[in-house]
Amino acid sequence: MSFSTEVKNELVNLPILSECCRHALAYGLLLFGRSFSNASVSFAAENRTVLGLYASCISEITGTKPEYTDRSGKMAIVSVKSVMERREILEAFGHSAGELSLRINRANLADECCFASFIRGAFLSCGTVSSPEKNYHLEFVVPFLKLSNDLFALLQELGFSPKHILRKSCHVIYFKDSENIEDLLTRMGATKSTLKLIGVKIDKDMRNHVNRRVNFETANIDRSVQAGSLQLEAIRKIDKARGLDTLPKGLKEIACMRMEHPEASLFELEELFEGRLSRSGINHRLKRLVQIAEEI
Repeated sequence: MSFSTEVKNELVNLPILSECCRHALAYGLLLFGRSFSNASVSFAAENRTVLGLYASCISEITGTKPEYTDRSGKMAIVSVKSVMERREILEAFGHSAGELSLRINRANLADECCFASFIRGAFLSCGTVSSPEKNYHLEFVVPFLKLSNDLFALLQELGFSPKHILRKSCHVIYFKDSENIEDLLTRMGATKSTLKLIGVKIDKDMRNHVNRRVNFETANIDRSVQAGSLQLEAIRKIDKARGLDTLPKGLKEIACMRMEHPEASLFELEELFEGRLSRSGINHRLKRLVQIAEEI
């Protein structure tokens, strides 16, 4: 089951406490369905729980059951065949048969609580959300410009920051940032899905932090190994050409320490000197040994 399906199943099964919110949910579900006009009222989806909710909304308004049509065993269509019933549905939400463009009728959003129910219905009809394991993306796909503009404006009024693109003649209102998606899911009532998204996000952030730390440590180790190899080569060159006894006492001491501990880091060498020599001092002397070898 996809994450989007999980979210929709959670939204469908949420209890609706007030009649006005039930009305707003039905309005969002029908308005953003496959069609909502005098010529056709229909809804298409693979999710049978969402189809069932759509059908029950139709039944509550008209008192009759809409027709089901299955396609290829996956997609199913719920439609209202009767012209009278279609007009009854339109009138229930303040729409008329002769409307030239589809718009959101704010009269159906009686109270502030109704906005969340309306957005929930719209998402169930035309929304999808990607699995947070892959990426953060939630979208509403709306075929009509003015209707998409109304939804865009409504989401902004609710404090969200949606974006808009045109995809295959459809208007897509989408979110890419996890914070907006978390807030929107919570606003619609999908709190379990929000918690799952947050959990995945925390896990991804932790893995990314660990990976960055490992890469950092690996790079440090590589640098230490390369530097140590260069220093050992320089010390052997000096020993072969002149002998280590020709070196000043401090340089001879660090040369012998490096030969005894070829893989030690500067921090580890500092500990071996038990505070008698700092890391900067050790590094300075090792660089001086490399310079002497280059002069030879």
